[in-house]
Amino acid sequence: MIHMRRLLLALALGVAASPLSAQNGGVPDMFFDCNGPNCNSQYYRTEIGWVNWVNDRAVADIHLIVTSQSTGSGGREYLLDFAGVGEYAGYSNQISYSTIPTDTDRETLDGITNAISVGVAHFAAQNDFRNLVRVEGLRDAGDAAGLVGADEVDDPWDLWVFRLNGSANFNGEDTRDSRRINSGFSASRVSPTWKMNFNGNVNYNRRRIELTEQPDFVDTRTDWGFTQLVVHSIADHWSVGFRGELRRLVSFNQAFRAELTPAVEYSFFPYEEATRRSLTAYYQIGPAYREYLETTIYGQDSEVRAEQSLELEFSQRQQWGDASISASASHFLHDTGLYNVSLRGNVDFRIVRGFSVNARGNVSRVQDQIYLAAGESSTEEELLDLVRRSQSFTYGIQVGFSWQFGSVFNNVVNNRFRGGGGGRRMFFF
Repeated sequence: MIHMRRLLLALALGVAASPLSAQNGGVPDMFFDCNGPNCNSQYYRTEIGWVNWVNDRAVADIHLIVTSQSTGSGGREYLLDFAGVGEYAGYSNQISYSTIPTDTDRETLDGITNAISVGVAHFAAQNDFRNLVRVEGLRDAGDAAGLVGADEVDDPWDLWVFRLNGSANFNGEDTRDSRRINSGFSASRVSPTWKMNFNGNVNYNRRRIELTEQPDFVDTRTDWGFTQLVVHSIADHWSVGFRGELRRLVSFNQAFRAELTPAVEYSFFPYEEATRRSLTAYYQIGPAYREYLETTIYGQDSEVRAEQSLELEFSQRQQWGDASISASASHFLHDTGLYNVSLRGNVDFRIVRGFSVNARGNVSRVQDQIYLAAGESSTEEELLDLVRRSQSFTYGIQVGFSWQFGSVFNNVVNNRFRGGGGGRRMFFF
């Protein structure tokens, strides 16, 4: 793996985005495969005009898969996997690029663009696409002097990162209006051996609907919560920790909930491979105290109940597509008949050139709703989904396909009328 910042520091190189004639009379055909933040193919196609961007992996010379994960400082680490296709099938390389939380969108896009450029230049040099790019040294050596490793920094915050946020939303019309005010904070610290997250939020919601034959329906509620997660790495594949929670959830009939849950996780693959493939087993057990707004269907106004759960999750992102599946089961220790079992998964699979299928689904057996209020809910609350109702199962299924044909080249960018397809429509009769 080549780390982008170390690469630039060691070599002090910049890749010029001006194409020169390739020795073998062509340029690489690249298929861009990205899912997540900053998958701005239009920007990269504009900045890197010296490769052929193609829409079909089957005709590509190189397949670029971009994945990312959050870093402890609040930035993201982007992993760029370059895999050869066809006659270049034996080629593979990975470059990583890390952003910091203060980077602007433009700085992030430029950094990823530079990382892609370095990766394609490496591929070109290894596979006879010579004279594809021009490499220039940095004009000012001082530009690289500011790049230092984490072990060279005297950090007065000791890797702690804090955030505050808030928002307010007001909208309405003659017969209805709503108000939402949200605020939150977080504190986190991530090191190679420890991961600590503390989050809090307060949400105020008010909704008014004018009814024709009844008084106005008005629903006002304030929810709040504080959660914490502490994880310690004890071995290459093992982690232990605990989750804590203090919360008020009106729609779940809970005036107050306090929970402390120890947990352990085993990763069958190295954690470093999590963005490309992951298989984990996660187990937690612990008590929770609940104080209810209304007496529950079990006649409880408050109670302490312990619960345990086990979850298995597998995911991967490969050249043929991506897939994930997870299965979980939980039950209360005082009554194993109060349980929840769920299965969910998704797959996006490229079958043949230009044709792919996708499917998503989930199904759950629900028998653990101990918080349900004994009293009846109003019609308005049920229609607006403001209260939880008794369920024995839930499910969801989505299937689809994509068939693309025609030109495989995707080099041209045209930014005109980018907002023209939004709200303006013209009809002619």
